[in-house]
Amino acid sequence: MATAPSSVQNPGSCGLGLTSASQDCGPASDQGSEPVAALASEPAADSPACLLRLAPHLLGRVRRGIVGNSRYAQNLREAIRSASTTDDPRPVLISGEPGLEKDNIAALIHFGSSARNQLLVRLNGALLRPDGAELFASGAGELSLLACLGGGSLLIDQLDLAPVALRPLLLQLARDGSWSDPGQPGVAFQFPGRVFFTAEKALPEFDGCCQLIRVPPLRVRRQDLGEWLRYGVRQKALSLGWSRPPQVSEELVKRLQTYDFPGNVRELSQLIERALRQCAGSHPQQLPDDVFWTERRSQLRPRFDLWRWKPQLRNWMRSPRLWNALLFGLVSWVFVLVNLWLWLGPQDRQHNGALNLFWACWWPLILLAYPLVGRLWCSFCPFMVWGEISQRLAQRLGWQPQRWPRGDSDRWAAPVLAAGFAAILVWEEVWDLVDSARLSSCLLLLITAGAVIGSLRFEKRFWCRYLCPIGGMNGLFSKLAISELRAQVGTCSGSCSSYACFKGGPAEDEGLATAGCPLGTHPAHLDDNRNCVLCLTCAQACAHRSVQVRLRPPAADLQREMAPPAGEAGLILVLAGGLSLQHWSWLLGGLPLAPVSLQEGPLLPRLAFALLALALPSALWLLLRQLPGRVQASSRPWLLLYALLPLLWAALLADHLPMGMAEAGRVLPVSLAPLGLEPGVGAWLLSSWQWSADSHVIAFCQSLAVAIGVAGSIVLLRRLLQLGLRDWLWVSALTVLLGAGTRWLVAVPF
Repeated sequence: MATAPSSVQNPGSCGLGLTSASQDCGPASDQGSEPVAALASEPAADSPACLLRLAPHLLGRVRRGIVGNSRYAQNLREAIRSASTTDDPRPVLISGEPGLEKDNIAALIHFGSSARNQLLVRLNGALLRPDGAELFASGAGELSLLACLGGGSLLIDQLDLAPVALRPLLLQLARDGSWSDPGQPGVAFQFPGRVFFTAEKALPEFDGCCQLIRVPPLRVRRQDLGEWLRYGVRQKALSLGWSRPPQVSEELVKRLQTYDFPGNVRELSQLIERALRQCAGSHPQQLPDDVFWTERRSQLRPRFDLWRWKPQLRNWMRSPRLWNALLFGLVSWVFVLVNLWLWLGPQDRQHNGALNLFWACWWPLILLAYPLVGRLWCSFCPFMVWGEISQRLAQRLGWQPQRWPRGDSDRWAAPVLAAGFAAILVWEEVWDLVDSARLSSCLLLLITAGAVIGSLRFEKRFWCRYLCPIGGMNGLFSKLAISELRAQVGTCSGSCSSYACFKGGPAEDEGLATAGCPLGTHPAHLDDNRNCVLCLTCAQACAHRSVQVRLRPPAADLQREMAPPAGEAGLILVLAGGLSLQHWSWLLGGLPLAPVSLQEGPLLPRLAFALLALALPSALWLLLRQLPGRVQASSRPWLLLYALLPLLWAALLADHLPMGMAEAGRVLPVSLAPLGLEPGVGAWLLSSWQWSADSHVIAFCQSLAVAIGVAGSIVLLRRLLQLGLRDWLWVSALTVLLGAGTRWLVAVPF
């Protein structure tokens, strides 16, 4: 018997909604052949069996249109419009990076074409078998998927991941629409519908037979990000039941525009959904920046996880009993005793141990701690402790503080903080707080009052984050620290839905009940140490071990792409001004009308020269702005100030070392001297429990500190300004001269 010739049939002509169930599927000339007889016994294409076959793969609607007005968005819309309205429905190959929703673009083309009433089916190419049985093979008593689809459209997603053996069959389907059923050899069928492909890699063999649409990633159309963000927020907020979609600030858009979004539209959608869920309880009118957190580039640099190295440290450092006993059982009452000592004891530093402790011990030690533990002091700060105590007492009386204020508070708070620190420096020098116990206590109580008022006003530490002068200095120098606390974005996004580390909440698994981050910051949202006090509240609340305490290279927060608040650069100039203010007589003492001392004489001249000395670094900064080469042309000249931050830290440390090394070891003798001890016991205590460094040792330590600061600044000049070799050498030489001048300024007289 002769073999029946191959024939081309169109089972799709009896597709869903096109013909009756009794209509024949194929040319009349082939009705008597064996393959046609097998086909005729199959159920009709619009039967319930076909509907069930197609249902898992249907794309029923378009998720969104093309958002944005950039030339990339306009070109993409034009390509979609052209593919939708063409009279020649060629196959379409949509290529682009992961997360660009290329299947949605295929849906836009299909539902915008004349075939919009037909079905659109999506299959993942990576999951297809090498013979394409999911597409072409018909099982017992049923049609193949292509036969069921009829005149609809077929989308093969991730074509580049499809088996190599299957690609020739898909290429043939794309070229002329022909395909064959493995169970019916020798019979070719014709697919009347349209074929779409998506791919993340180039496939040259498909380029010639397909209309190509390349989807640009989000990072090349950053100007569209604001529209994408606002559209996504509106869309998701309404689906979550918000009565009115929240607004998105321009500051947030600008911050997110610095992020590359490797996951593109899919990552942005997930970012928006998580942000809205974090705010689901309060429904703010404007979304806070803190609820949008992305993977930071700094997390890709070398880090050493302390808790992975010593797991037992994690349980010990997370212990609430340790923190509560330290803060509320010790620090709070020591602060009360220190202030009583300052008010009731002797008023000069040589006879008041509390005054000696504050100026000779605390300042040098906190400066020494910055490169190691950053802003850790703020975790033990008595100002904050009494603010929290006041808040708890007020809540027991029925007072409810307001929720954390959202928006860009740094815009106005950072300049206010810098001005407040400048006022403290002038007050300290003109009224000689260093040798006045009651005035030093007034300074402490004034800052404590700010913390108490802030805690009564808001539920978290608004004062500590935005307005505390000491906290601002701590946050600035914490960028130099070799330690950091961060959360793993992947763990947070994949495992956490409670946000307890940020918002607080009850205990969950190994996570403890907490009130959330005291500074209102998600640990995965941190891009530097400025808003982290290492209080480990987030580590206590985290049930997924996402939070890590790590070691890193020094000054890792200082990168060219960083975006600090605008007023923080002003704080650097104020701190440098405090150094020149303390040594004003060396700098301005020879000018006419200069007072003999800033502590004695008419007030107005003293204030005038104090302010003039405080402004000297700002004047020097204006001169440095005139540097030649790339420094002058830089669009972010404030990076130069951050490059000099190690030198500023070293200068402040060198300035406080003489008092610290000469007087800090005499706290006990100074404290016991007013008690009038018996000559034998008193003499032994006064002589045995004191330590004072030689002036030559102090001078050596000052020189060493300044040398370290100069070296660190030279390295940062290269990193932040990206200077050419010639410009870098020139600016480095200027930094060395600046360091030498600083060393001369803080010199200890022998």
